[in-house]
Amino acid sequence: MVNDFALDALTLSGLPNPMPTVTVTRRVHFNAAHRLHNPALNDEENRRIFGLCNNPNYHGHNYELEVSVEGEVDPITGYVADLGKVKQLVEEHVLAQLDHKNLNLDVPRFRDLNPTTENLVVVIWELLDGHLPGRLKKLVLWETPRNCVEYTGG
Repeated sequence: MVNDFALDALTLSGLPNPMPTVTVTRRVHFNAAHRLHNPALNDEENRRIFGLCNNPNYHGHNYELEVSVEGEVDPITGYVADLGKVKQLVEEHVLAQLDHKNLNLDVPRFRDLNPTTENLVVVIWELLDGHLPGRLKKLVLWETPRNCVEYTGG
C-alpha cells in the first residue's frame, strides 16, 4: 500500500499510475588483457581462427560496458535507479575482478573458457544479475570503438 507522502508525490509528479517502466543505462570503462586460444585446436588452427588475438604474449583492450537497468519510475525520486549506485555496484561486482587483469591468468572463470567478448559479456551478466536495483535488462560490451556485443540474459 502506498503511503500518503508517496500518493502526494505521485499526484505532484504528473505521471500516470501505475508508473511507467523505463530503462536507464550507466557506462563504465575497464582495461584487460587476454589471449584467444582454444587448447583443443593446434597452434596453426588457433592462429588461423584468432589471428593477432592469439598472440602468446596476450594483448589488451580498453573496454566500455553499458549496463541497462529497467524498472518503474519512483514517484518520489523520479528515478528508476540511482545511477551512482549502479556505478558503485558495477565497480564492486565487475571491475574489481576484471579491471587491469589478464583475463586468462587472473580471472578463474576464464581458466577453461576462451575470453572472447561474447563469453566476457555473459560472465559480466552472471556477476551483476541480482545485485542491481531494478531488473538487469541489457549489457553492451564494446571491445573497440567499432566492435561490440549485446546480451540480454538467458
